[in-house]
Amino acid sequence: MSLLSFLDRDRSIASPGYSRWLVPPAALAIHLAIGQVYAFSVFVNPLLAYKAADGSSWSHKEVGYIFSLAIAILGISAAIFGKWLETAGPRKAMFAAATCFGLGFLVASFGTTLHSLPLIYLGYGVIGGVGLGLGYISPVSTLIKWFPDRPGLSTGLAIMGFGGGAMIGAPLANNLMAYFKTHSTIQPIAGAFFCMGILYFLFMMFGVFMIRVPAPGWKPAGFVPPAHQSAMISSHNVTVNSAMATPQFWLLWLVLALNVTAGIGILESAAPMLQNLFSGKVTALAAGGFVGVLSLFNMGGRFVWASLSDFIGRKMTYMLFFTLGAVLYFLLPSIHMLSLFVLVAGVLISMYGGGFATIPAYLKDLFGGINVSAIHGRTLTAWSTAGIVGPLIVNGILDHYKATNRPLAEAYPTILHIMSGLLVLGFIANLLVHPVSERFWIKDGTPIPADTGGH
Repeated sequence: MSLLSFLDRDRSIASPGYSRWLVPPAALAIHLAIGQVYAFSVFVNPLLAYKAADGSSWSHKEVGYIFSLAIAILGISAAIFGKWLETAGPRKAMFAAATCFGLGFLVASFGTTLHSLPLIYLGYGVIGGVGLGLGYISPVSTLIKWFPDRPGLSTGLAIMGFGGGAMIGAPLANNLMAYFKTHSTIQPIAGAFFCMGILYFLFMMFGVFMIRVPAPGWKPAGFVPPAHQSAMISSHNVTVNSAMATPQFWLLWLVLALNVTAGIGILESAAPMLQNLFSGKVTALAAGGFVGVLSLFNMGGRFVWASLSDFIGRKMTYMLFFTLGAVLYFLLPSIHMLSLFVLVAGVLISMYGGGFATIPAYLKDLFGGINVSAIHGRTLTAWSTAGIVGPLIVNGILDHYKATNRPLAEAYPTILHIMSGLLVLGFIANLLVHPVSERFWIKDGTPIPADTGGH
């Protein structure tokens, strides 16, 4: 049996008696790896300090574009390849994700050695971004199919790994850069990129070999769909093209975009923000620890909030994100106790992560499970947009303060208050979400698009 045939969807159908609880570890292997993107802020200061042979260096905006491009390509590739995933199956998509994600680091390593920002953009941003998009969506719909009784919990199980990726990525990057700085002539950032590309590829291959899809007609033992359920949970299906013609799709697109833009306001510059706001009290190592703490909250929030949404509903869960979040973002700049600041930032990031984990189940509730991968993939273009807008706001304000010789610490109240305002807009968008009109449903006798798991 060749590797290519092993990747086929029909070779990954679970045998009778296969435990569905073996599937979440496969999803976690992928998401813990690609979640490294949340640790990118540990590279920010080293990249800013890295000078070319002629003494030139890069600005906050130029370095910020690396992260923005990776997130933008994540959403675009998820939208483009979502329908392909439904026919190709998760194993083939995961292998493609591992290949692109690992290769992206290697190209970025070469670009760093040459002090070439375009090559870093190509590697970490474009090639790695495709790996991010494929890796992100590949296990989600599979888990929903394994857990029709708890869709929020299932997506939380997978997507919490993405939030926890910085727990591995931040110390790994810092330790690798420290090693190459003292034990090698290789440029430290380039050396770290190269090693991480190899290590993450191997780690993601565990998920490739472990993933299984349920056999046609499979249901959990004793599972009976509830006779009465919320009006926000439809028993009908909507195709991906029809979904994009509904106001609900675009309202949820806006909900996700605003929630993500606010969260990126903290995540994208977490390490330097803490060092600037608590100047003299926080070392670079401690700032890296802050990134790890945020990763814990990001990871835990994805599981806790998504699981909670199974009981209180997706719409109510987002209402909590937007009301509590708007208040905490507004108050955060006035908190001068380091421990309390870290705690509040962690709560905010838990809701940011919870939004990602809840959105696939929200989409399944409204549009059914037939095309959930493709609909989810297209919704993630909201993340692409937020990945550009969020850092543009943050880095644009920071560069303005730097250019006018004002303390960077004074820039963060403005940044965080803007994020608070965005969440108020998100509250309004979520308030307008209602059940999808019957005219968009797939009717009896209507050809159903090729699906790999709407059994």
